[in-house]
Amino acid sequence: MTDLRDRLGKAVFQRVAGPDGPANRARIHDTPGPRWFGPERPIRTVHGDASMFIGGLSALLLQSLHPLAMAAVSAHSGFRGDPWGRLQRTSTFLAVTTYGTSSDAEDAVARVRAIHLRVRGTTAEGLPYHAADPHLLGWVHAAETDSFLRAHERYGARPLDTAGYDDYVADTARVAEALGVIDPPRDRQALARRLAMYQPELRATPEARAAARFLLLHPPVPLAVRPFYGVLAANAVALLPQRERGVLRLPRLPVVEGLAVQPAGLLLTHTIRWAMSSGSRSRPE
Repeated sequence: MTDLRDRLGKAVFQRVAGPDGPANRARIHDTPGPRWFGPERPIRTVHGDASMFIGGLSALLLQSLHPLAMAAVSAHSGFRGDPWGRLQRTSTFLAVTTYGTSSDAEDAVARVRAIHLRVRGTTAEGLPYHAADPHLLGWVHAAETDSFLRAHERYGARPLDTAGYDDYVADTARVAEALGVIDPPRDRQALARRLAMYQPELRATPEARAAARFLLLHPPVPLAVRPFYGVLAANAVALLPQRERGVLRLPRLPVVEGLAVQPAGLLLTHTIRWAMSSGSRSRPE
């Protein structure tokens, strides 16, 4: 069982963190210096939990509903051609800003901001977009934060209390401001108001529906892993807010979700958590 646990943990970590994962992990955790967030901060608890696997996929589905954000992703991110590379870059950014030194976090943010400055264009309808637009950045941040929070609340090993989740939102605001978001929400109520503010702008474009089909029906995973990914995907869909789920035309089956989907999601995150705890720091980051 120990050998199985080690192999499974290494396989998951390699897929999420990439070939440079071990070196990045050592640099992130072992480099001395001040950090943006101390060991006691909620952002470390949330981002270090296996619930992030479900929250991350749910966040992608939610973020796709903003036409300008989706157009930028569709035209510039290469998520179809290199989905694992995009995942690995995102997970490394989250790890550096959550656990790394302040200097490394600032460097990571500077690299992302430089990329955002170059990403611009127009949608199929002729609407201009720019990835550095603070309004678009605000949507991406709010959707991501809400998805991670609700995933941890539902699937986390140790869910936080109300004050803890408020502090989590406040922690993520520090990263958001560094990326260029103006006045990001700093507690859960403010986060809910910010998401509601964006609702009139959301709709399922052909690009958003294509992204959902790719993520949910044609994932780039081996056949042997498809059943486990199916559990992940079903729980990511179940985590979406009801209105946004309807916009994407994803079915809602409350009885099935309560009796089968969520228990399977809890088992899956427990298994991932078990596997990735085999090493001294084999965590999702």
